[in-house]
Amino acid sequence: MPSKIEAVVLNEPAGSPKTLVMFFGAVLFVGVYAYGALRGSSNTFLLVMAAGFVLSGIAESLPTDRRRTAGVLRVTAILILLALVAVVLFAPALVL
Repeated sequence: MPSKIEAVVLNEPAGSPKTLVMFFGAVLFVGVYAYGALRGSSNTFLLVMAAGFVLSGIAESLPTDRRRTAGVLRVTAILILLALVAVVLFAPALVL
């Protein structure tokens, strides 16, 4: 009996709709970061969020026979975003 995590992580890539949402989110985070940089208050956590979204978008845009590669990219995106949460909880001065 396969686990729920294995079913989600090693699932076939979803395709275009999820990919577009992820890439649009990444562009949005980079845009907000650039606006903040122009105003003099850039927050690097926005770039970390954008990196997580890009990795997830790449994972969803792969062909259906690349399940393992998509799974690795998904796990990497999750680890990056969890690391951001850990930094916010344990060392918020680094983020803000």
